[in-house]
Amino acid sequence: MTATTRGLAVLMLPVLGLVCGCHSYHVDATVENRTGDAITLLEVDYPSASFGADKLAAGADYHYRFQVRDSGPVKVQYTESTTLQVRQISGPELSEGQEGRLEIVLLPGGKAEFHPSLSPKR
Repeated sequence: MTATTRGLAVLMLPVLGLVCGCHSYHVDATVENRTGDAITLLEVDYPSASFGADKLAAGADYHYRFQVRDSGPVKVQYTESTTLQVRQISGPELSEGQEGRLEIVLLPGGKAEFHPSLSPKR
């Protein structure tokens, strides 16, 4: 092997690593506050982690990107600003390696709609 061939092989190795399977699976989540009032202490639990916001105004959206590292349900918890009532809602099951989008629409009366558009379980 010549020095030029070796140099070319060394340069191509990182490129092959990128092409051959270094894929980061993630879920783009959006939480939409359609409750008609501001909410506080928003927390979204998903397998092995969580995310949230201190407050979310009426009509506002919150975006977050995460990786699913385990299997289990999505759970949402928040406090209604006017009544101080804590709402807890369970959503769909997620599995490790899934990717895509998850839309969570918070509705009046402590209800929610979950609109997952995710890859199949791996």
